[in-house]
Amino acid sequence: MMIGGRSSSSSSTATAAGGTWVSTTSVSASGRRIQREMSELNADPPPHCSAAPKGDNLFHWVATIIGPPGTPYQGGIFFLDITFPSDYPFQPPKVIFKTRIYHCNIDAAGNLSLDILKDSWSPALTISKVLTAIISIFSNPDPYSPLTSGVARLYLADKAKHDEIASEWTLRFAK
Repeated sequence: MMIGGRSSSSSSTATAAGGTWVSTTSVSASGRRIQREMSELNADPPPHCSAAPKGDNLFHWVATIIGPPGTPYQGGIFFLDITFPSDYPFQPPKVIFKTRIYHCNIDAAGNLSLDILKDSWSPALTISKVLTAIISIFSNPDPYSPLTSGVARLYLADKAKHDEIASEWTLRFAK
């Protein structure tokens, strides 16, 4: 069946003018990039984490981060939602913590303050690099660019008390 000079078939076919067209069911450039990153992530995952598509939606992933040793988040299991925009990698993915966490760079809704997910994003970055950066804020939070100012103030004023509360939250919400 021909529609607008194109076959309604899902494979590449010649048009009436003799040209070819690519099916709308083919994987987009963004999808191919995400598939490549998924293969790389599976072959060489960053320490303490994993990530994969949620169901069959290549643009919506679930990640798991195990709280790194030597941090107040040690041994906690933290779940994150990752949503890739349709113009990925030209725009950063949206990352949301689904597990509650006591951290100055993560607010109560799970939003994350991380420069590479905002102004410092580059198409050269990958989801593996994003996950590595997220893991690094477990050990090195940025209290000078907080989403939760009260947590940042406590971190700066009394790190031992901050770490105690973060450990309690990890036991309560992430174990």
